[in-house]
Amino acid sequence: MKKLFVTLGATSALLLGACQSPAADKVEDQAEAKAEAIDDQADAMPEGPAKEAMEKKADIVEEQGEEKANAMDDNGEIAPSETGVGDTQKK
Repeated sequence: MKKLFVTLGATSALLLGACQSPAADKVEDQAEAKAEAIDDQADAMPEGPAKEAMEKKADIVEEQGEEKANAMDDNGEIAPSETGVGDTQKK
């Protein structure tokens, strides 16, 4: 299920890519790749608090990448920090 969301997120990023500069796209792509690698590590772990911590770390890395890209080139994309609804944001 989580991989589905990552795939959907990556697809959305590609569609929104026209709204960002190439440098912002690169920053976001690198963060997504790093988050996916962390998530893959979590998938290999047994269920428990350590796995949940790794999954949360992956979410944070991806959100920080989105926020950094948005800060670089704010052309209409709304990062989780601007909406307050990201998984790691307080609601």
